[in-house]
Amino acid sequence: MRASPDGYTLLLITTANAVNATMFKLNFNFIRDIAPVASISRVPFVMEVHPSVPANTVAEFIAYAKANPGKINMASAGTGNTTHVCGELFKMMASVDLFHVPYRGAQVFPALLAGEAQVYFGPLLSSIGYVRAGNLRALAVTTTTRSPVLPDIPALSETLPGYEASGWQGIAAPKNTPAEIIKTLNTQVNASLADANFQARLANLGATVLPGSPADFAKLIADETMKWGKVILAANIKAE
Repeated sequence: MRASPDGYTLLLITTANAVNATMFKLNFNFIRDIAPVASISRVPFVMEVHPSVPANTVAEFIAYAKANPGKINMASAGTGNTTHVCGELFKMMASVDLFHVPYRGAQVFPALLAGEAQVYFGPLLSSIGYVRAGNLRALAVTTTTRSPVLPDIPALSETLPGYEASGWQGIAAPKNTPAEIIKTLNTQVNASLADANFQARLANLGATVLPGSPADFAKLIADETMKWGKVILAANIKAE
């Protein structure tokens, strides 16, 4: 934020920054104090359940949850974590009551595999091995379209129209960075995103490229900050 706006100090920003803008009392304004440069990639989360859950589809899970209000444990990698707010958005849109159980990062999967928690909106990369091995059952991916990595798994929006939650990454610069520097950086980032080898590397991480202009990225940041802010306030999520 206080770096020289010369194009040499850049910030890699993610979905977490959009969440934290409402989650915490920050000493800077996430939207006002940065200059969006370029988005890089987007990756879905996976709505996954323990095999004991009697649901093979999102619709079946919603019906099961409504029949058992407050009895299904929804894991997250911590209060206010992206995996948490993805689940809270699902709860709001599906009108279900799930009991949130925050874990410390790596503790999530042992709890989920043991059946201590029944559902998790987990990152694709760390989830896919358990899904392919049959240890966990994937009900949906959280992006608006299906993932090439799990093409047979439906998008959650196929059951809950309008649902979208994803991890995204991009680059920003200090707010007073000259427009010509922003344009140069954006051009170079988009050139990298067009490279087949780079796309293949991202695909190995379950991600897809997200090319666009600085204005496109600014809109994504603003929209995501507003969306997650509404979820945090409606669910009354407080920083621990």
